[in-house]
Amino acid sequence: MSLSIKDLTFAYPDGSVALRGVNLEVGDGDRVALLGPNGAGKTTLVLHLNGVLHGGAGTVEVGGLRVEARDRARLAEIRRRVGIVFQDPDDQLFMPTVAEDVAFGPANLGMRGAELQARVDEALEAVGMAAHRDQVPHHLSFGQRRRVAVATVLAMRPELLVLDEPSSNLDPASRRELAEILERLPVTVLMVTHDLPYAMQLCPRSVILDGGLIVADGPTPQILADETLLHAHRLELPYGFHPVRP
Repeated sequence: MSLSIKDLTFAYPDGSVALRGVNLEVGDGDRVALLGPNGAGKTTLVLHLNGVLHGGAGTVEVGGLRVEARDRARLAEIRRRVGIVFQDPDDQLFMPTVAEDVAFGPANLGMRGAELQARVDEALEAVGMAAHRDQVPHHLSFGQRRRVAVATVLAMRPELLVLDEPSSNLDPASRRELAEILERLPVTVLMVTHDLPYAMQLCPRSVILDGGLIVADGPTPQILADETLLHAHRLELPYGFHPVRP
């Protein structure tokens, strides 16, 4: 099992409860879309996967390893296993060149020389950005920067790739190109998105989180074909989009 979340609860210091006993299992190689309205607890849940948030009841395990914020060595391994690609790629790109950004994570693990070079080459090839390795990241288009942000995470060879709104602010061509890249990746994916057609394209399974609870879990076509369910949780399909009913 790649990800196992059991009875996870969490409240912020002001007393607002964000998670109310979340249970979620994601198998190796699965691709799951995490859907839900704003304020549902999606970001709070994601930040528990690598130990940024902790302290509530329940457990999170990645690849059989329990997330323990107090154990620094274990937390470092968890953060290698869980790669999070944030919605804004500029949050992850800060080095002078694309290659240096992609090398940053493995270099922090002590990787050097030919091994580091091979890891960078592998990640850039996976996202189709090898030709841009010597460019300044902020001179790239937004879509290219997002692909480099994915590469910075892939360079760590994660077991679980978490994507936060990967299609946001992309033009149609960039959106399609990123989807083609993500479809090829041999990694477990948890995709947080409001883009329901993207969920349909990339994730055979979807779960809906609302009010800090998983309220639906099933095949994506079945979830998206349930108009009553979507309406109840403030999710809307684009005009004219009709999911294929199972």
